[in-house]
Amino acid sequence: MSTSSVKRAFKYRFYPTDAQAAELSRTFGCVRKVYNLALAARTEAWTQRRERVNYSATSAMLTAWKKTGELAYLNDVSSVPLQQCLRHLQTAFANFFARRAKYPRFKSRKRSRKSAEYTTSGFRFRDGKLTLAKMAEPLAIVWSRPLPEGAAPSTVTVSQDAAGRWFVSMLCGDPTVGPLPATGPAVGIDVGLDHLLTLSTGEKITNPRHERADRFRLAKAQRELSRKARGDGANRRKARTRVARVHARIADRRRDHLHKLTTRLVRENQTLVIEDLAVRNMVRNRSLARAVSDAAWAEFRGMLEYKAAWYGRDLVVVDRWFPSSKLCSHCGALQAEMPLHVRTWTCDCGTTHDRDVNAAKNLLAAGLAVTACGDGVSPQRSLPGGRSSVKQEVVPPRRTRAAAQPRG
Repeated sequence: MSTSSVKRAFKYRFYPTDAQAAELSRTFGCVRKVYNLALAARTEAWTQRRERVNYSATSAMLTAWKKTGELAYLNDVSSVPLQQCLRHLQTAFANFFARRAKYPRFKSRKRSRKSAEYTTSGFRFRDGKLTLAKMAEPLAIVWSRPLPEGAAPSTVTVSQDAAGRWFVSMLCGDPTVGPLPATGPAVGIDVGLDHLLTLSTGEKITNPRHERADRFRLAKAQRELSRKARGDGANRRKARTRVARVHARIADRRRDHLHKLTTRLVRENQTLVIEDLAVRNMVRNRSLARAVSDAAWAEFRGMLEYKAAWYGRDLVVVDRWFPSSKLCSHCGALQAEMPLHVRTWTCDCGTTHDRDVNAAKNLLAAGLAVTACGDGVSPQRSLPGGRSSVKQEVVPPRRTRAAAQPRG
């Protein structure tokens, strides 16, 4: 991977003046309005006339909307974020037609993310100061880390979270990102709830359970919110913000921990092997949904994927139906059953296994077999039975039928 192709988003917190906050709030509202109008127009054109409306057509609609008396206020904000939201809608429809996403949904004033994206024509970045269009003063950014030397942002995204915090994200090339020196170690990674990660080396990484640590504080804030009269009253808004602050604290700590963990794993190992888990299905289990969501396995995998791509590491994803817990990593014997409460077990060959360490070792062996055979690293669900070629490569033919059982 060439370093020039790597673009990173550097996110900072900033504190707007009253005038800047009002201008950005107006921009958020206009972005939401234009997005919803364009989505409604595209939906109506298709349902009534079977006509597909593209970005160019919605851009022409935006020009016409600005000339009407009802929507004349769209001229009061920068046109760049309005055009960008139309491009985002076009991308959403492209993903829908490619079956990568569901049909685009309308933006909600209360629930949708408040954000606006500016391209180079909508901001000025000079001498470390960022000034957005329609603003006279630069933003008061807290530079928690410097931008790469000589980097110039190509896109700036301003957002406000539910806790009322303001953030600016700058997308720019980072020449410091590139393939790391090749290293020998390979590691199998088994995710869990008692321990967040168990490595094939035998190391177990504790699950910090950030949501459980702040559960009392969150429950108290939610009780106070439930007592407030429904509506747009000031007291209810304050109570809703307090709940959002607790959630933000949990999410920030979880994300920080995962970033440190994934960076360490990518730097120390050349090959990383994980399991393809159906997290979306797991959270439907009422008994496990809270714990699985707090573990953030999907976020962990996403971080591993892009960091492995950045630094030239190999990430192998083994099929979710591979019986890593039931398979003896010493002799290869497959156990008939392996209930969840069994944490250690002894194979007929006499080897005593820790359930999670054994699973991590089996994942590593499966991943290395996949790499040696030159198979794809991601599950390929187009094969008969929905099973991936990864599993069929690593499971011996005599155990193919038994391997079809879900892991315990």
